[in-house]
Amino acid sequence: MTTWTSLEPASTTVDPGSSTTVRLRLRNTGDVVDEYRFEAVGDVAPYVSVEPPSIRLFPGTTGVVELTFAPPRTPDATAGPHPYGVRILPTEHPEATTVAEGNVTFTTFMEVRAELVPQTVKGRFRGRPKLAVDNLGNTVLTASIGGGDKSTDDLSYDIVPSNVQIEPGRAAFVDATLKPRQITWAGQKQERPYELSVRRSGFEPLAVNGTYVQRSFLPLWMMTTLSLLLALTITGLVLWFTYKAPVRTLAKEQVQKVAATALPEEPPEQPTQKPTQDTESSEEPGGSDGGGGGGGGQEEKPEKEEKKVERGPLPLTSEDEPNLFVQFAQVRLTVGAGGCKLTAEHTVGKLDAATVKALKCFQQSNKSSYGSFSTLAESDGLGNLGRATMTALLASHFVDAKTVPLSLDESSPEVPWVRNILLWGTQAEIDDGDLATTVKYTKANIDYLQKHVQLKEKPTQGLMDRIKEYQGQFAAEKTGVLDELTLNKTKVGWINGQDEPGTVTAEDWLPAPVE
Repeated sequence: MTTWTSLEPASTTVDPGSSTTVRLRLRNTGDVVDEYRFEAVGDVAPYVSVEPPSIRLFPGTTGVVELTFAPPRTPDATAGPHPYGVRILPTEHPEATTVAEGNVTFTTFMEVRAELVPQTVKGRFRGRPKLAVDNLGNTVLTASIGGGDKSTDDLSYDIVPSNVQIEPGRAAFVDATLKPRQITWAGQKQERPYELSVRRSGFEPLAVNGTYVQRSFLPLWMMTTLSLLLALTITGLVLWFTYKAPVRTLAKEQVQKVAATALPEEPPEQPTQKPTQDTESSEEPGGSDGGGGGGGGQEEKPEKEEKKVERGPLPLTSEDEPNLFVQFAQVRLTVGAGGCKLTAEHTVGKLDAATVKALKCFQQSNKSSYGSFSTLAESDGLGNLGRATMTALLASHFVDAKTVPLSLDESSPEVPWVRNILLWGTQAEIDDGDLATTVKYTKANIDYLQKHVQLKEKPTQGLMDRIKEYQGQFAAEKTGVLDELTLNKTKVGWINGQDEPGTVTAEDWLPAPVE
């Protein structure tokens, strides 16, 4: 043993986002001049700096170095005590390496963020928003979720789960069902503000505001059509019962003339001829009367107008408004995909010139990497963002992976990626439900790339069946496992209906970028 060490103090406390200092005293108890180097070890080593990093001591002398602890104000700096060590490496006697051990405690801080997805929901009888709660603090978040109207009591709330417990750096999704207490049978739609709040013990509730748009049971266009039909029907009935055909008087006069000329000529046959002539004479005006009455009672009914639903074409082009899916492509290209990086300034969510340039690079590099099997530009158009390019961008998350193991009994951060890949790869048309699903997982993918926040979910049997469906579309064995062949198909942007870019049929198209 050629050294003596002492930490002053041996235990200390520091707030994440600030710093504190500990002194390390070192004495050379050997008989030669030696130089000592210092290395921080342990879980908190990334947050420790040593100054100076080395000192030179003569025999019997003592030196002092300072250890500075500066944990960041992030969920990684978990609250609580953390043991640490400083490895001391003598140059002259490396076998006498020693470790000075101490303890540092990170204080607790709370930081919570909540967001409604979507912020505006529409419906006649209910609305179903989701509340995303992110724990950005360094300790476990325990909270309850409640709902209420701002000024009235127009809505009832069903929240599942009503209580959440979230680990640091993780997020939880809460399903809310809003039901109006009174149904609007006819008239204009009504906007009803509401709020969901995250309630923690000892803190003010964190409120998130949203809007529920209640539609009437009978839309305005239907009320207008029904009113018009009713007015036409009443008018037709009035005309039917008030109209008198003048041909009836003419028919009687004609019968009298025929009878007067027939009686002198053929008296024996007069009884049989008269009814015949009367019948023939009365049938003609009767027929014309019936035709006139029928013509007065027929009315044309206007066709009902069909409800118009916005239809968003794919692929997305530079002419489209900023949206969430282009934002994901920008984030993916910013961190690198297929050897291409988006480094120039760009508008978030907009296919501007810088984004188109990086997207073309990705499409072309993808083709050169996989040969003729990659048809991103052919399917979507060079510089456009369609189902094939979106599938390939999502699959580039698994660039070095040969297979993605999924277990029905274990949650995995890869499930949101796999769900999103298969949705874009198998759905030729995306409806309201598909759009809500891909919006949720696209936001989770962006959070992973930007903040390293991982959303973990358990795979379901439905997800395994979707993998089999995808495999069956290119005539592979339906194993339900995302093996190397299946994964390579996603990386080159293989989609159901390769020649059809696809469409989106949804009431709210396009989704906006994340703020």
